[in-house]
Amino acid sequence: MIQVDPHSPTPPYEQLREQFMAEVRSGALTAGTRIPTVRKLAGDLGLAPNTVARAYRELEADGFIETRGRNGSFVSAQGDAAQKQAQDAARAYADRIQKLGIPRDQALAYVTAALND
Repeated sequence: MIQVDPHSPTPPYEQLREQFMAEVRSGALTAGTRIPTVRKLAGDLGLAPNTVARAYRELEADGFIETRGRNGSFVSAQGDAAQKQAQDAARAYADRIQKLGIPRDQALAYVTAALND
């Protein structure tokens, strides 16, 4: 959960950027996850939209998010090429599983069985 400390000497856009990157690195936000719009996050955090927009621009420049026009902004795959491909495959699998209505524990069991073959 991203929070901004108004008393911190670190500018709010930098606090957002740092916390977002930490969530991506920890796995709390995975590749393909849609992130809130600039206006939505600004409203939720009580910040100016330009503050959030700056954080998003810097995150995109650093490769942490990608903007897909009207479809919004999403977490980018991280790491080396193999990791990026694995994250993309995992996101595609998760999307497909959700569309099929398969429960999470069953989907994870399928992956575990496939990796043990």
